[in-house]
Amino acid sequence: MAKYLDPKADLTFKKIFGEHPDLVISLLNALLPLDEKGKITDIEYLPTDLPPEQPLFKNSIVDVRCKASDGRQFIVEMQMEWTTAFKQRVLFNASKAYVRQLKRAKRYQLLRPVYALSLVNAVFEPDMEEFYHYYKMVHEEHTEKVIDGLNLVFVELPKFRPQTVSEKKMMVLWLRFLTEIDENTKQVPAELLEDPDVSRAINMVEESAYTETEMAAYDKFWDAIRVEQAFVDEAEIRYEKGLEKGLEKGREKGREEGIEIGKEKGKEQANMAIVRRMKERGFSVEEIADMTGLTPEEIECL
Repeated sequence: MAKYLDPKADLTFKKIFGEHPDLVISLLNALLPLDEKGKITDIEYLPTDLPPEQPLFKNSIVDVRCKASDGRQFIVEMQMEWTTAFKQRVLFNASKAYVRQLKRAKRYQLLRPVYALSLVNAVFEPDMEEFYHYYKMVHEEHTEKVIDGLNLVFVELPKFRPQTVSEKKMMVLWLRFLTEIDENTKQVPAELLEDPDVSRAINMVEESAYTETEMAAYDKFWDAIRVEQAFVDEAEIRYEKGLEKGLEKGREKGREEGIEIGKEKGKEQANMAIVRRMKERGFSVEEIADMTGLTPEEIECL
C-alpha cells in the first residue's frame, strides 16, 4: 500500500507547483477569479527573492512565483500559521512585485496585474462562513468600477467543504488534494485519480519517491512548524491571562477601562514571552527589535 506525504509541506508543495508549470497553471486557473479570456496558458518561474519580513514565521510560509507571457505575475503561498500581520505582508509583497515591473523606459500603462494566492492552513475569519476571500481595489459605491493591479485571494483550507462549490470542479479537486492527502491517507478517492493533473500531483507525494535526505528535510519542516505553533499558543495564552487580570482589576473602575488594561497587559506579557523564546532560539537583537519594535536596551533587559 502506498504511503503519502502532506502536499502542504515546503518540500512537497515546491516539488509539485514549483517544478511543473502545467500543474501550477491548473491550480491558478482553478482558484483565481479569471474569466475564460483571462485563463493562464503559459508561465515561467521567477526567483523567490522576497523573504518573509517576520523571522519568527519564516518556516510557516512556502511560496512559488511565476509570470505569464502577457506579463501578469502570480504569487502562490502556502501559509501554515496565521497572524493579523499576514494580510499586510501579502499586500506588501504583491505591491513590491507590481512596482518592480516599472523601469525608466516604461510607462505606467504597461504595468500588468499581480495575483497573490494564499492557501492558509488556519481559520482567520471565524465569523464568516465563506472560505474564499477575494480582495481588489473597487469603488466604494460603484463596485463595477475597478482599478486593476493588485488581486489578493485567501483560501481558508480548514473551512473548505466540497459540496459548497460543486459547480467548480477543478477548484474542488485541487482543494480536496490539499486537504485530504497526508500521512494518514489509506486510500486515495477515485475522483481525484480520474483527473490527470491531480493524479500526477498525488504520485509526486508518494513517500517512495523521496530520498532519505529529502525525508529528513520533510520532518524538519514539520518540527519547525510545531515550534512556531508553540510560540503562537504561548502568546495567546499569556494574552488571555493578561486580559483576564486586567478585567479583574478594571471592574472596580469600570468595564471599559478594565478591557484596555487587560489588552495592554496581555500584549506586554505575550511580547516578553516571545522575545525570551526568540533569544533562546538564537535570533539577533537586531532581528528581534525589527520584528517587535522594542529597543535593543529593552530587549537586553528581558
